Amino acid sequence: MFPWLARRLLSSLLMIVLLMTMVFAVVRLAPGDPLEAGVVETVESRDRELLRQRLGLDEPLADQYLRWVAGSLRGDWGTSLRQQRPVVDIVREAAGPTLLLSLTAWLLHLVLAVAAAVVMAARRGSTLDHLVGGVGLVLLSLPGFWLGLMLTLLFARQLGWLPAGGMHGADAALLPAGARLLDLLRHLVLPTLTLALGSFMATARYTRAALDEALGQDFILAARARGIGERRLLWRHALPHALLPLVTLAGLQLPQLLGGAVVIEVVFGWPGLGRVAVEAIGARDYPVVMAVTLLSAVLVTAGSLLADLGYRRADPRVGLSDGVTP
Repeated sequence: MFPWLARRLLSSLLMIVLLMTMVFAVVRLAPGDPLEAGVVETVESRDRELLRQRLGLDEPLADQYLRWVAGSLRGDWGTSLRQQRPVVDIVREAAGPTLLLSLTAWLLHLVLAVAAAVVMAARRGSTLDHLVGGVGLVLLSLPGFWLGLMLTLLFARQLGWLPAGGMHGADAALLPAGARLLDLLRHLVLPTLTLALGSFMATARYTRAALDEALGQDFILAARARGIGERRLLWRHALPHALLPLVTLAGLQLPQLLGGAVVIEVVFGWPGLGRVAVEAIGARDYPVVMAVTLLSAVLVTAGSLLADLGYRRADPRVGLSDGVTP
């Protein structure tokens, strides 16, 4: 267990280092200058060279990278070139909304995936089976931004049931705690639905396949021979057995939802890491881009690691990749 975990952590660390090195080189070598892209609009052109020297933008690329690594190890991600604020504060403010959106969408996607898989397995070959699978595949194939815009058009513009964007209403600060929470939940519905509806069928198909396999096992045939009803067989016997692969899929799906939240946050004006990253890329705000990328890489790696550990926890008979058995 511990040798595998140590090797896994080391390989994850190396992967993150390689990723950050590539991202650092790409964003620095991309066309455009942060001082010319409007990051510091109030600075006169004659003073920009002095500002470039103060920010270290005139140093060799290797020196800039080593300085960024040294600062990151100290927990200092530098200062935003566009906002002139510590990057740590910007990321801290945006991380909460992104995690709230991603975790809520992740839980909803799991509920939808299990429900769809059970319906398709229970009604195998029926019209309902084909309908649920077809609708799910259509939603899976739709671009996230298009689905978000259509949901906004329907529920916000046409029906007026939900707000079109943002995280809070204009008067949210004046509302009592309960009303403020309700306002947050109403703003959360559309972006959460967009993320969950666009991803649940991928998990549902794997879960349905695991259900079909479980329903053909000997213990299911023995239970059916004892007169146990089909509904109980499905929910009490087959579904727990089929949920083991879902543990791995669920751990891997969360980082994917974090990545998908980038587009959804822009569509709905959600003040999260995705929106911050898009604005930083457009403004060549290097420190913010690096910080968001580093945090995303850590979350993706952690999700993959937790998925493997969760699968082994759910079924101790499963060995790890190095062949170690419990």
